[in-house]
Amino acid sequence: MKTIDELLADGVSGKRVFVRADLNVPLADGTITDDGRIRAVLPTVKALADAGAKVVVASHLGRPKGAPDPAFSLLPAAERLGELLGAPVAFAEDTVGPAAHDAVDGLQPGQVAVIENLRFNPGETSKDDQERAEFADRLAALADVYVGDGFGAVHRKHASVYDLPKRLPHYAGHLIATEVGVLKKLTEDVKRPYVVALGGAKVSDKLAVIDQLLGKADRLLIGGGMAYTFLKAKGYEVGISLLQEDQVPAVTEYMQRAEKQGVELLLPVDVLVSPEFPDLKTKAPANPTTVDADKIPADQEGLDIGPKTRELYASKLADASTVFWNGPMGVFEHPDYAEGTKAVAQALVDANGFTVVGGGDSAAAVRTLGFDENAFGHISTGGGASLEYLEGKTLPGLAALED
Repeated sequence: MKTIDELLADGVSGKRVFVRADLNVPLADGTITDDGRIRAVLPTVKALADAGAKVVVASHLGRPKGAPDPAFSLLPAAERLGELLGAPVAFAEDTVGPAAHDAVDGLQPGQVAVIENLRFNPGETSKDDQERAEFADRLAALADVYVGDGFGAVHRKHASVYDLPKRLPHYAGHLIATEVGVLKKLTEDVKRPYVVALGGAKVSDKLAVIDQLLGKADRLLIGGGMAYTFLKAKGYEVGISLLQEDQVPAVTEYMQRAEKQGVELLLPVDVLVSPEFPDLKTKAPANPTTVDADKIPADQEGLDIGPKTRELYASKLADASTVFWNGPMGVFEHPDYAEGTKAVAQALVDANGFTVVGGGDSAAAVRTLGFDENAFGHISTGGGASLEYLEGKTLPGLAALED
């Protein structure tokens, strides 16, 4: 995989460089609530602009249905990118139409333009190879060189991720090069003890990575909504907690495998419960009750790990040489259920080993809860992509850059 350093060494002054970024930021009423993904691509964009390239930045945002939708416009992201660069950023109101061509044609060396949401065109996400190829051809007309730096999208076989780099000289940006380097530390020549903390809502989203990690990790710490399927598999009452009943047999098998392979698989020993889900808008006090994990009332829902579990998990992270954490331990968006996620984050900060926050909600939680990002070894920008890499899957966007 050739990197942006090689591209810069060859010289890019005056060349149109297409940067496939991941500007898929969360928005609330048109306002960005977490600009982490924009800041993550900044080093690549700035390096190219400083070298005199005409930089064309493209990304998806959300899941529009292949047509323009103002709710998913990239304009707020383009404006924020300009603020972070300290320079104007042109914005094209279409992807491959007249506005995009005008914006790119108007660039001077060192200037940056952002084109509208790639998913406003059905060709971006089409499963039809020909339709994707035709859209990729139109995108290729906007550039001379391709730089892939949207790590959060490399697990998608989309036109701008998979087909476009095949049409242009292609390089990995700083972010993708860093992400791949980090993931290799989690899969090749891992320093031990290797501890993995997994949370989030659905256990089905994590089964494949658990399958792989049972042969690699020394300890697995389970939290979040997915923990209740594990607790159910142990025969516990889980009340009205999030539960994937159909996954109980698979979870039972993994617990048995962990025991046979000598992998510590730890589940919550106590949880915070409530008869109703908290109001995340008003953040009104929820007044949860703490109960042992085997004593969840039938009419209540588990919403965070309890204080004994926080202490247990922190102790199991303390001596780790390598840590990967993906998924919050509870409904961290509400202050009454944030302590479990906060405890795991703090344990990573306190650990002396190499710590990786695996993107998605975990990365958002770190920022929401006020942690210094520099206190972690690495904060990934791609939760799904990170997990699929750890599952051993071939990621289309990386494969395209390696060709």
